[in-house]
Amino acid sequence: MIRYSEQGSHMRRALFALLTCLALPMGLQPLPASESLLQAAAWPRPMPRPDLSARVPLAVSNLGFQRWIQEFWPRAQSQGVRAQTFNAGFAGVQYNADVISNDRNQSEFSKQIWEYLDGAVSAGRIKTGQAMLRKYPTLLNRIEQRYGVEKEVVVAIWGLESSYGGYRGNTPTIGALATLAYDGRRGAFFESELVQALKILQAGDVSPRGMRGSWAGAMGHTQFMPSSFLKYAVDITGDGRRDIWSDDPSDALASTANYLARHGWKKGKPWAVEVRLPKGFDFAQSGPETQKNVAAWHRMGVRLVSGQPVPKYGRGAILLPAGARGPAFMIFANFEAIKAYNSSTAYVMAVGHLSDRLAGRPAIQASWPRGDRALRSSEKRELQERLTAAGFSTNGIDGKVGPDTIKAIKRWQSARGLLPDGYANTALLQRLRGG
Repeated sequence: MIRYSEQGSHMRRALFALLTCLALPMGLQPLPASESLLQAAAWPRPMPRPDLSARVPLAVSNLGFQRWIQEFWPRAQSQGVRAQTFNAGFAGVQYNADVISNDRNQSEFSKQIWEYLDGAVSAGRIKTGQAMLRKYPTLLNRIEQRYGVEKEVVVAIWGLESSYGGYRGNTPTIGALATLAYDGRRGAFFESELVQALKILQAGDVSPRGMRGSWAGAMGHTQFMPSSFLKYAVDITGDGRRDIWSDDPSDALASTANYLARHGWKKGKPWAVEVRLPKGFDFAQSGPETQKNVAAWHRMGVRLVSGQPVPKYGRGAILLPAGARGPAFMIFANFEAIKAYNSSTAYVMAVGHLSDRLAGRPAIQASWPRGDRALRSSEKRELQERLTAAGFSTNGIDGKVGPDTIKAIKRWQSARGLLPDGYANTALLQRLRGG
């Protein structure tokens, strides 16, 4: 930590000399030597004279960050960002260590799917969602009619993303994205999102002060990233701004419906239905990659949990989120529409099931294998390493049990005469270890 004081004037002059060598946006001049270095680094235009008797801390990492901002300016300009927008967006922006801490120190532990659903589709969230349906009937009916997306689905995403607007995030978006672009794991991605965020400011949809959200740059009631905002946000209120940040959720909810509609949502069709698999079911046929029409699944003995035939909803696949010992679902095209919003299977199930409960449909009927412990990220990486070493490639070692890892598990299970349900748990890891 470097602290500025009257005794450290020689250090201020040296640092100022360094900073004034950096390129500034076109037409902007470096500050005179009497101005605050902290403000000079954060904001490339003349500022009011500060009280230099105060001791102002400046993290060493912030110096490199301010140089990165200056180097970023020409790249932003080449993509259509104007100097006025750039200056307004970066006013007062500094390196945010908390953002990087959140990015780098995500938990080693994860929840099992049933633990996640217990929280995501809690009695309290269902009750509040039903209250929101009663509070905004005209708006939600209008959105459903215009975009062809059921209001319960829109409200479910609202509930999952921000607890119905209660937790929208208060981190300045430009600062968060700039910090992640400079010092994050996915710098190119976050720099692209930063440019899009500046374009949102340039379009006049929100002020720099009002553009706030999560530490990762997601914004508003339904947590749009800037690139998604520019593609799918709409102004249903007609006030000339696509406002997803204010207390009024109208534009955010309409934008969410538009997003789902543009990703293939089919009104009147379910995201999934819970099913009962017949004795002797070929579990190698499970997984999103194996699509069949309902009639084909019916011939294989697949039925609703009630025992009735599955209605003709189109092509579907069998999903086993907890393996053969947990509930089974037949998923349809609307599953993929929600997945476009967030690619996590657990998230899709939470949105889908919450929307079902908001519409008055029952809870999941089958039991979960609640005795199973969730694998740690290190254990998931070990599982992937052992599968790959055994000749069943997971196409990367990332500590995440995604589609490629599930396919590898199923191939390994089939090769050893085990039930190929693709379920990753501690018992599977022990088998891979030879235990």
